[in-house]
Amino acid sequence: FYVDGGLIRVFRNHQSAGIGYPSKQAMRLYSSLWDAEDWATQGGRVKTDWTKAPFTATFSNIGISGCAKTGLSSSCDASSSAWMNQAAVTSDLQKMNWVQKNYMIYNYCRDVQ
Repeated sequence: FYVDGGLIRVFRNHQSAGIGYPSKQAMRLYSSLWDAEDWATQGGRVKTDWTKAPFTATFSNIGISGCAKTGLSSSCDASSSAWMNQAAVTSDLQKMNWVQKNYMIYNYCRDVQ
């Protein structure tokens, strides 16, 4: 997933190892704002500046490159599906890893609870 030209998330296909992958189902993109409870703030170490409340999120100029889903079938035209077999380039992965290491507070994918 890229946002503003920067790689923010990689979802790798490991079906050959028996790990599920949504290759034949529609995907959705969700967004949320999380509260400042201990689980989301490294036990309260990362402080929330409540003077900035209320907290909002705004999305504009969204461009989605994908396959159209209609009923039980989906279709992709050749011009929009080149990304389906594209791997992230090393420099993008390095930038994403640096940002995650230096700025990410909580990663639900690594939460074992």
